[in-house]
This record gives sequence, structure tokens and C-alpha cells, in this order.
Amino acid sequence: KRFSPSGLPGAVTAAYYPALIKIIFDSNIIARRGDLDIYRWSDRSVAVMNLVENLGGRLDISGLEYLAEHRGPVVLISNHMSMIDAFFLPGITLAFKDVTFVVKDSLLRYPLFGAVMRAVDPMSVLRKNPREDLKTVLIQGARHLNRGRSVIVFPQATRNPVFDGALFNSLGVKLAQKNRVPVIPVALKTDFQGQGRCLRDFGPVDPQKTIHVQFGPGMRVPAKSADTHRAVVAFISENLRRCGGTVRNVD
Repeated sequence: KRFSPSGLPGAVTAAYYPALIKIIFDSNIIARRGDLDIYRWSDRSVAVMNLVENLGGRLDISGLEYLAEHRGPVVLISNHMSMIDAFFLPGITLAFKDVTFVVKDSLLRYPLFGAVMRAVDPMSVLRKNPREDLKTVLIQGARHLNRGRSVIVFPQATRNPVFDGALFNSLGVKLAQKNRVPVIPVALKTDFQGQGRCLRDFGPVDPQKTIHVQFGPGMRVPAKSADTHRAVVAFISENLRRCGGTVRNVD
């Protein structure tokens, strides 16, 4: 920890966003040059982790052995709590395997960050027609997985600090089943960066809230993919409850 302005109300938030925007701006330049390879992408992601720790935040990352034990591609299925989820996961997973995301199409047009996402060749969905989204992911996902590239899926329709099992679709499980690759569940508690009232992506920052990233054991998807989906939901809900998260509509 090198700098912590936590003694002043709002000072952490005021220090956090300019530094975060600079990281994104630098990443944007690298991406537009066509130089955003996995090493530079990982480096930019780790820079966000360093920023959090420099401002007094804490990281709790566990279950890395489950990433290490699968040499081939996997489908990582995670809840989606905060904007920084997409920053943190590459910095961790790229140490073990190349990855890309399934993202909402509008994210590719975000100022600055959109160019970064486009550079990593993601799969984009519209979130309007579930059948069309599934078709898109199955076709494009097979291309990535066959090349040995893992896929990160956020099955929730939108970011939410509350995990709602009823809104968690089975798209990731179906992608893994069709391509006969394991599923690795991921439980994220990233409400260190909250949601804003006016600007959703710029909410208050609370360094008292530890960032938790928990990877689970790999799961092979049987013929009844619903069983694996329930197991993923159970893993995420149990780990979120353990670290103080809020969970709804989970048996």
C-alpha cells in the first residue's frame, strides 16, 4: 500500500477514477495500434489490481489450482457485480490460459473501453432475443474453443450487486456441453466499486469491502446440462454468502 487517502470523505473515490481512466486510456492507445496481445492485456489488468491495493483495497483470490489443472480450454461462468469484473479476470486467467469474453454488443461502443474489448475478439450478444444470443455464442464460441481459447461468460442480463439465481441463464453451460469442455464456476464480489445514481459506471469506492475472486472445481457437462447449471448457481451463491454478499431466488 503506497497511498491511502481514506481519512477524507470521498477521497478514495476521487483518487480512483482518474487513475482508472488513465489505465483505460493507455489500453485504448495500445489496442488501436493493434498491439494489445495477451501480455499487454494482462499487464493492464494487473495495473487495476495494483490501483485497488494502492488505495487501501484488499484482494482475496482463491481456487487458482482449478485453472492450473486444466491444460485445455474451459468455459468460465461468473456472476457480474461491477464494471471492474472485466478488468480483474484477464489479469488472473491469462496467467494460465488465453481467454475472451461474451459481452453485450453495446459494450463494444463504449468510449475508450470499447476499443480494448474489440481488440480481444469477443463474442457480442444483443440481450434481446435469448435464442439468437445462444446461436451466436454456440457458433462463435466453438471457433474460440477449437483454437484452444477459453471463454468467460456473465450469464446475468446486467451487472448487479445482488446475485439472483432466477436471472442467471444457462448459456455458458450449453456452450461447454456442445464443445465438450469443462465449466469452471467463478464467484465475484466486487462491490468495492459501487454503482452510481446518475452515471452507473462511476459509483462510490469503498476500500473496506474486500474484492473476492473464487474459482471452483472444473465440471464436465453431462447430457442433462440443467444439473451443471444448478451446481454453478449453488457454487456462486454459497461463496457470495460466505463473504457477505446478497443472494436471491436460489434453492
